[in-house]
Amino acid sequence: MDSNEVNKLLAGLLGTVFIVFSVGIVSDALFASPAPEKPGFAIEATEPAEGGPAAPAAAVKPIAELLTTANAEAGAAIFKKCQACHSGEKGGPNKVGPDLWDIIDRPVAEHEGFAYSAGMKEFSKGGSEKWTYDNLNHFITSPKKFVKGTAMGFAGLPKDEDRANVIAYLRTLSDNPKPLPAPGASAENEAAKPPEGAAPAKPAESAAPAAPAPAAPAK
Repeated sequence: MDSNEVNKLLAGLLGTVFIVFSVGIVSDALFASPAPEKPGFAIEATEPAEGGPAAPAAAVKPIAELLTTANAEAGAAIFKKCQACHSGEKGGPNKVGPDLWDIIDRPVAEHEGFAYSAGMKEFSKGGSEKWTYDNLNHFITSPKKFVKGTAMGFAGLPKDEDRANVIAYLRTLSDNPKPLPAPGASAENEAAKPPEGAAPAKPAESAAPAAPAPAAPAK
């Protein structure tokens, strides 16, 4: 092999290397995606600390306040959902749940002919607890949270307006509808109740008996 052929081979090799190198530079320039100096937006999410206190549950509005604007006709429409498990007629049959005729102020777990759950019987305190407007409001909000161990599978009505309308309708299912609670009365009763699990307040120490008033002179 003479020197001319060697030079041709070297020239071809160098040319190929040059072309490949040039193509690499051009492709890097065309498809490069440098990171911006400042991001367009950032998503920040604060993770809750482990073991931190749970968010407080929203307080249930007093039913006395809600009933001032309640609509019994709207409640009748909502009650249709309840009729799969409850009747509302006077002397009506018990279904999955008891008949709800005259339910307002009726003793809890005392309706004749219905087998109540152990949780409901415990809540009734032997019939001393009644289905007051307040109790119905809390129970319909979330049955299983208000009465532990109840067999009622209904999830509840979270909307204040829906609950008030249903309770207004239940009030009409009676020969003598019970008086509506006075606005403000429920809030006072709730404030008077001791916190759940708190020990009852000790009675004040008896004060010394007052001295008897002098007897009036005989006339």
